[in-house]
Amino acid sequence: MSVHLLLSAGRGPQECAWALAQLLHRLEADATRHNLETHRVRTVPGDRAGTYRSVLIQITGDGAEAFAASWTGTLCWQAPSPYRAGTGRKNWYVIAQPCQVDTPRTTFAEADVDIVACRTGGPGGQHRNKASTAVRATHRPTGIVVVVDAERQFSLNRRIAIRLLRQAIERGDEAAERAAVTGRWRVHDDLVRGNPTRIERPEPPKQEPAPQKRTRRRPRPHPRGAHGAEH
Repeated sequence: MSVHLLLSAGRGPQECAWALAQLLHRLEADATRHNLETHRVRTVPGDRAGTYRSVLIQITGDGAEAFAASWTGTLCWQAPSPYRAGTGRKNWYVIAQPCQVDTPRTTFAEADVDIVACRTGGPGGQHRNKASTAVRATHRPTGIVVVVDAERQFSLNRRIAIRLLRQAIERGDEAAERAAVTGRWRVHDDLVRGNPTRIERPEPPKQEPAPQKRTRRRPRPHPRGAHGAEH
């Protein structure tokens, strides 16, 4: 199971790009705890070092879809700005949405095409109306149908129909790929600030244990009569 998740700082300030980097590290650590693998497919850096405007991450393993769902929506990194000490704002928002990266290409094979001879009306004389020279071609996997009666010979119409089917399938694949790219760009503008689905905060600094006080033991008094030497 593999899922792609797109994280975007949208049009937010530079703190949002910083928050995205923090959330990305938190997500990757969480994935490791769930025995999932992550791979940064594409990153767009922010204006400052170590920040990101957007990151496309691939999550792989059993339960990847449910894990991605737990990180989907508006994410909030709650911490003071590292760049502007005077600002009181502490909530920085990032959007995370699953997206399609590689649209499947349709493999065209003539064996998947049903060819039926038919008659069509219109100009062309009695020969066209009496003989079944027109072609009705159906591509079974996609359901695309073309009818060709441009030529008087069945074989020529068949050849044209196959070419038209191939072109129609290629146009459909290109349209699907453009739609996937448009969908990924739309994520950048879908960021809604407020009402986050997940809030993350920096981990509190670890406190070192206080040093233990060493106590001095008072010498034990000698018992009476123990000062003399043995005879």
